[in-house]
Amino acid sequence: MTNAGANAGRRVALVTGATSGLGRATAILLAENGWRVFAAGRSPERRDSLESLARERGLPLETLEMDVTSDASVESAFAEMARRGAPSLDAVVNSAGIAIVAPMEEIRPEDLARQFETNVFSAVRVSRRALPAMRARRGGRIVNMSSVAGKVTMPLFGPYSGSKFALEAVSDAMRLELTPFGIQVVVIEPGYIRTDMERAAQELSAHYVAGVPTSPYRHVYEGFRRAWSTNTRGSGDRPEDCARVVLRALTESAPRPRYAVTREAKLTIFFRRVLSDRALDRRLLRACGLDGRNGA
Repeated sequence: MTNAGANAGRRVALVTGATSGLGRATAILLAENGWRVFAAGRSPERRDSLESLARERGLPLETLEMDVTSDASVESAFAEMARRGAPSLDAVVNSAGIAIVAPMEEIRPEDLARQFETNVFSAVRVSRRALPAMRARRGGRIVNMSSVAGKVTMPLFGPYSGSKFALEAVSDAMRLELTPFGIQVVVIEPGYIRTDMERAAQELSAHYVAGVPTSPYRHVYEGFRRAWSTNTRGSGDRPEDCARVVLRALTESAPRPRYAVTREAKLTIFFRRVLSDRALDRRLLRACGLDGRNGA
């Protein structure tokens, strides 16, 4: 779906993880607001579905095959964008991500590596590929999709939160390093928003959930499930709400380093700022029903 004349003069954005969830909502909203969007993802079926939607609505959105964990796949996708007349980007939105839920003692090293590869190393990989052209133009924006879990971690969230804490630090370093080149780096910190990622997280974590009956952490799992059910019940936030914040981060003349999304995220970040570590621990343990238990 290319049209050189129609795309002339449009700002160009690459969105990873764009065939589902927050990435998909972001890709569509940017296209609706006049951006030429390259929506990257691995699933051919989901890419086809997004292409069909773009054609039906006349949106300047094209899909790309990209596995963000593969150097070769990322390089191939950038070569394809150049072939389609977009050798440089105005914005990159690193939205691809996964979540694996497990105690740190039990998580397998290969799963922990997969968590960081997808959520941290891939954002760096894609950004590094886009940055030379941005530096040459002395302008551009990198938006990294973090999470409120990049500020506060719950029991069993060590792998996921660890990757998001790392993404926050990487983003801070990039923001400082790229300022002299006129490139801005922004972090988005959503709270809970129901997407396909929740189902995918259940699949990725199935090995650990299957072992709960014999796990020494069974009380932790049970408490986490109760707290998660309570905290997410009735959540009215939608992927489109997050997409609007991303659009704001890309279009404001002086974007903030961070944007929280959802009331829950803003409250959690506030408590992280004002409470001591011990006080925050007490709140989280109480929420999970773990205060006063020995975990045996």
